[in-house]
This record gives sequence, C-alpha cells and structure tokens, in this order.
Amino acid sequence: MLNPAAGCPDPQAAHLVAAAYDTIRGRYAEGWHQIGAAIIAADGKVFVGIHLEAMVGRYSVCAEAAALAAARLHSDQQLLAVAAVRYPKPSETAASARIVSPCGGCRELLLDHAPTMQVVIPQGSQGVFAPLQNMLPVKYVGTKWAQLPTTTP
Repeated sequence: MLNPAAGCPDPQAAHLVAAAYDTIRGRYAEGWHQIGAAIIAADGKVFVGIHLEAMVGRYSVCAEAAALAAARLHSDQQLLAVAAVRYPKPSETAASARIVSPCGGCRELLLDHAPTMQVVIPQGSQGVFAPLQNMLPVKYVGTKWAQLPTTTP
C-alpha cells in the first residue's frame, strides 16, 4: 500500500502524513479504527491518535481529537499542524490510503486549542498545507470563554 506522504512536497507535511499513516497502518481494524492523525508541536514532538468507532455513532471519537488529547496530555507547546490519513477497507481493493481533511467538529475543536494551526489537505495527488481557519471561515464563538484561549490553561 502506498504511503500518501510520498505525494507531499513539503518535508514537514510528509513527516506528519507518514506519522498518521504509520499509526493507522499498524492499528487498522475494520469497523473500529480507520483514520490516523498526527499533530506536531512547536518543539517538534509529534502526537498521534486513531479514530475510535462506537456502536452509538455519536460517541465515536475522531483521530484528530485523539491526537489533540495526546498532545495536550504530554505538552503545553503551541500546536502547529495536523494531518489525517484514511486507511482503506479490505473491500476497497483498488484503493490506497489517502489524506483526509478534518470534519467540521474537528475543525472547531482544533481551532479552539490552536487558532493558527495548519492542516495537510489533499490537493490532486498531493498533500499540501493550508491554514485550518480558512477551512472554517465563520468559526463558532460562544460565551463559555471571554475569548478563545491562545495557550493551554
């Protein structure tokens, strides 16, 4: 199976995609874990997570959220970028692993914790960096916090 990091012209994007790919390739379980994610912090440490499927779908956990939790558990550094990779099901015989964009909920969550984060997005056969905030141009801002935190409390 082709590692989608090969299609990333930026070395840091390739590094993140490779980390996400290696994580899900090693933990893929049909119906349980299909997406891996990697987040890089300002000090260069990479934190990974996998998608956790639940019988009650709304309680599933996205790989990006799992990687964010790992990052916040082990680091107070600024989070710079994220990448996610979907591993194909065995029935998708012609498919390869591919870079995927964060879902809307993950975009909101990631921007709450890292407002300047970059994301590796698929663009043709390549993976390129884009500002995550551009993927969510009208971010929800409620009244829970006086302002969005710029660092972890």
